[in-house]
Amino acid sequence: MKLVSACLLFGLSLSVMAAESTIPLLNMTPDLDDKASLQRGAKTYMNYCLGCHSLQYQRYERTANDLGIPHDLILEHLIFDPDTRIGSLIENSLSLSSAKTWFGAAPPDLTLYTSLKGTPDYIYTYLKSFYADPARPFGVNNLLFENVGMPHVLLDLQGLPRKVCKTKLEADGSTQEPCETDVIVDGRYMLEVDGSGSMSPDEYDRVAYDLTNFLYYVAEPTRQERERLGVYVLLFLAFFFVFTYLLGREYTKEFH
Repeated sequence: MKLVSACLLFGLSLSVMAAESTIPLLNMTPDLDDKASLQRGAKTYMNYCLGCHSLQYQRYERTANDLGIPHDLILEHLIFDPDTRIGSLIENSLSLSSAKTWFGAAPPDLTLYTSLKGTPDYIYTYLKSFYADPARPFGVNNLLFENVGMPHVLLDLQGLPRKVCKTKLEADGSTQEPCETDVIVDGRYMLEVDGSGSMSPDEYDRVAYDLTNFLYYVAEPTRQERERLGVYVLLFLAFFFVFTYLLGREYTKEFH
């Protein structure tokens, strides 16, 4: 029930229009060779995101094979619908008509989201940019996507981040509330977690990294194979160029 509620709330965010911020993105260097990271990211996605956000261009079987996950573990721990098979696309049961009726808009498919944003840094920054905002419907906002309508679905893991503020110091040593100025370091607001989450800041950073790493993989599962073949293609073209040049010189030497 907790899973379903979190994911449905995740989709509800799309009924509220928001404006993306221009804060600097945090650096995230994906590592597709880190199978453990990809496996953890897949687990987080299936448990916290799949209820609303499908991966309709990716199959369970392809994911299992690429990430080194035995099929029986996928069926037992990552597939929650008894009618779903290992060869099925990673979809959810949230229909388009129901989503529009309940939320006002359908939650987007995230298969190609990192490619759409151009860099995994965006998703990584987004996952680390929620902060407490009592004025918002779910009590949180996001530095990267101001006035976002979605809740912080990883709240139980991270805890509730709050903006760190400079307080005005009075002559008697007391402080004046509310905060005078938000603290900004390197173009970003400083956030401080309240400690209510089940993870330490470093552990949550790992969760955000793993989830982003998984979505980076899903956007192009053949990325490593493409890059590997690309090297051979360039070597072949370089090798072939030598013989093409020599053959061309033989054909044209009678004209000089």
